[in-house]
Amino acid sequence: MNLTTKKRLNDGREMPLFGLGVFRSKDGEETYNAVRYALDAGYRHIDTAAVYGNEASVGRAIHDSGIPREEIWITTKLWNDEIRAHNEEAALQASLKRLGTDYVDLYLIHWPAAANRFDNWEDINGQTWRAMTELYQQGRVRAIGVSNFFPDRLVDLCQFVEIRPMVNQVETHALYQQKAAHAIMEKYGVVHESWGPFAEGRKDFFTNPVLAAVGAKHGKSVAQVALRFLLQSDVVVIPKSVHKARMAENLQVFDFSLDAEDMAAIQALDQEESAFFSHYDPATVEFITGLEL
Repeated sequence: MNLTTKKRLNDGREMPLFGLGVFRSKDGEETYNAVRYALDAGYRHIDTAAVYGNEASVGRAIHDSGIPREEIWITTKLWNDEIRAHNEEAALQASLKRLGTDYVDLYLIHWPAAANRFDNWEDINGQTWRAMTELYQQGRVRAIGVSNFFPDRLVDLCQFVEIRPMVNQVETHALYQQKAAHAIMEKYGVVHESWGPFAEGRKDFFTNPVLAAVGAKHGKSVAQVALRFLLQSDVVVIPKSVHKARMAENLQVFDFSLDAEDMAAIQALDQEESAFFSHYDPATVEFITGLEL
């Protein structure tokens, strides 16, 4: 396993196991510099979203890097307002324009429809997926998937569609390991991708004594242990940072391995609840206009 290692998708394509997330990175120089730092350090996987408001900065940084487009994996996401307006194609075109590219490598439904807000939530998710499938078949997106789909929502899609989601990007970290969701993804051939690998929202994550002890054993930081744990759990990671030194530190996860004792100790940390959303219930937070990101 190294920075160039890729994960095979269910259509045969491959995506990098490791990337940079730009969630909450400010549009403009902050995001631009972060992406340039990452690309200079060897990253070839950048994850953004329309609702982040920084696609243009991501695209400008990729263009200015001089790295051939085909060597960089770009993920972006379809936001809820566009789904409600049945505006999937125009939304993709707007993202492509901001990114300065004629295709994206992975396009995700950012959030599923909520059962408590829409009586026809299954139909909404199905209609959106059909629109995503058309974009995929047109070649304007090279892979399609979902984000924040809990197992029941994912199963609903996988059982009734011809082309299954290739990726499900969900909050996943040492304190919220998504073991049940991971098993469902494995069953249906969906790649598990983590957002929030450092449990954003939990101030005590970087002082966790178990993670610190495992880090001390290997001469590694808590962040490095947390990322290595996910990689060894067959989870794609996209840690967010705007700091050059931290990006470099995050890459230093391929020169050590966690042994069975380490893995068991970290697996025991699982609290089976979100660190990002208070009292997280997908039925009540999905599809909310103005959700503060």
